[in-house]
Amino acid sequence: MSDVTDWNAGVISEFRARGGKVGGAFEGAPLLLLHTTGAKSAKPRVNPMMYLDLDGRRYVFASKAGADRHPDWYYNLLAHPTVRVELGTETYPATAVPLEPPERERVYAEQARRYPAFAEYQAKTSRVIPVVELRRTA
Repeated sequence: MSDVTDWNAGVISEFRARGGKVGGAFEGAPLLLLHTTGAKSAKPRVNPMMYLDLDGRRYVFASKAGADRHPDWYYNLLAHPTVRVELGTETYPATAVPLEPPERERVYAEQARRYPAFAEYQAKTSRVIPVVELRRTA
């Protein structure tokens, strides 16, 4: 297991044990668990990530802390946009929809305003960090 996988597993475990609350780097931040299907493997995957609720919609950010490559979960949802969202003690189905300009810029700017690390992530990379809306489905 990689260090990132181990770290994610710890966050996921704490999230579930504490009803969606965690300490450490995510303490006090809005956090959800995104369930995707592997783009190549078709295996279930779960990733903890910060989210933004804005104007009645929920968004996540494929920042990978400013790395030059998108995170694997982003490729997974492009291949399989039907996802599940675990928020607090609730889990619900959703469809992942990447945003296009200018909506992407508006939402990312708000996330960077609230959490300045996201401005730093974008400054560290030449790629445009994707913003994905998680639309709840029935």
